Amino acid sequence: MCLPFGSGKPLLEGYIDSDMLAHVDTSRSTSGYVMTYAGGVVSWQSRLQKVVAQSTTEVDYMATTKAEKEIIWMKELIEELEIRQEEFQLHYDNQSAIHLAKNVAYHSRTKHI
Repeated sequence: MCLPFGSGKPLLEGYIDSDMLAHVDTSRSTSGYVMTYAGGVVSWQSRLQKVVAQSTTEVDYMATTKAEKEIIWMKELIEELEIRQEEFQLHYDNQSAIHLAKNVAYHSRTKHI
């Protein structure tokens, strides 16, 4: 068994997605991520969120937080292996969650997150 890598640039990337109200009985959403390095998948997760989200922005923001923690851990692991990488990329599609993550000001409507 082996883990094949692509022939692309050695870049750590993360892809994030979520599904609002995926589990109808509990009203919980599913969120997940996939981390790749040089085109090969090195880490992934998909599971129900622990809390009931009130909007798609909240669902994606919580999914993004989980993925950010994982990519920071992966970046530190790569640095321990003495592989230098200046940047890494996270890809997700919810513009509201992107704006919320980039704006560090106090958000009265999202303080419960």
